[in-house]
Amino acid sequence: MGTDPGAPRRAWLAVGIVMLAALVAACSGTPVSPVPTVGPTATPAATSAATPDATGAPSPAGSRDLILATTTSTQDSGLLDVLVPAFETATGYKVKTVAVGSGAALKLGTEGNADVLMVHSPAAEKTLVEGGFGVNRQLLMHNMFLVVGPPADPAGINGMTSAKDAFTKINDTKSTFVSRGDGSGTETKEKAIWKAAGITPEGDWYIQSGQGMGPTLQIASEKKGYTLTDKATWLATKANLDLQAMVEKDPVLLNIYHVIQVNPDKWPKVNAAGAAAFSQFVLSPEVQQIIGDFGVDKYGEQLFVPDAGKDESTLTAP
Repeated sequence: MGTDPGAPRRAWLAVGIVMLAALVAACSGTPVSPVPTVGPTATPAATSAATPDATGAPSPAGSRDLILATTTSTQDSGLLDVLVPAFETATGYKVKTVAVGSGAALKLGTEGNADVLMVHSPAAEKTLVEGGFGVNRQLLMHNMFLVVGPPADPAGINGMTSAKDAFTKINDTKSTFVSRGDGSGTETKEKAIWKAAGITPEGDWYIQSGQGMGPTLQIASEKKGYTLTDKATWLATKANLDLQAMVEKDPVLLNIYHVIQVNPDKWPKVNAAGAAAFSQFVLSPEVQQIIGDFGVDKYGEQLFVPDAGKDESTLTAP
């Protein structure tokens, strides 16, 4: 029989999750079940998907249920398929995931309709915390945004190093651009680039999908247009798209994620203990390693760079 090259990593992963389960149990007094091997043959714990309207209210205090509101990139990239089952196995919590744009996820937190947030819209996140709706905002990870477009490249932006200049050329040539238009962290970044270019995009060439990153990329591919995307979703979906990466590594395209607990002082019914457990879990060294390794075997590069404990001001474009 041949040697399985992934076996050492899966063995390490299993040990890490077992150690983490013990750590969570010791800190919270929560009994945990034996942890199965993490690998291709393991059966992940079932997770529940929900729409914003389906939540209605946060999980009751003391409940073993937990509502996680997060950005679509963590779902479309497949990262949640790794983190959520591992967390459920390690802690005994049952996670209901609401994967929407960061703006909608933050709104759920503001309204007390989620317990914990995992988002990438720093300015809006600070507003949430300053308003008293979120606590313990912690740097989690980062990757990059990039501008992608059709192989024909009608705006002539391929290889440019400035997103602002690329957006200017897209506007000047009135080449099709597909915006998410959903209040997401990605749309917030896109708007900031248009503003820096002194442009208010409008006209038939500028399309708002009103959808998540995966569907928006599909629309851009079908319409032979450009769009702004996070790197993780791009790497996970590009094989099915007629698009190419065109503008990368501009420092303004840095894409930073945080984990935030919904404030129980503002919303007493939130599952504060569960939110704290999830935050502790994703920030732990073992899970930070999992985040850093995620996707490397398949795509040959990191989808996310783990950042727990780092000084956010030191983060740079790779």
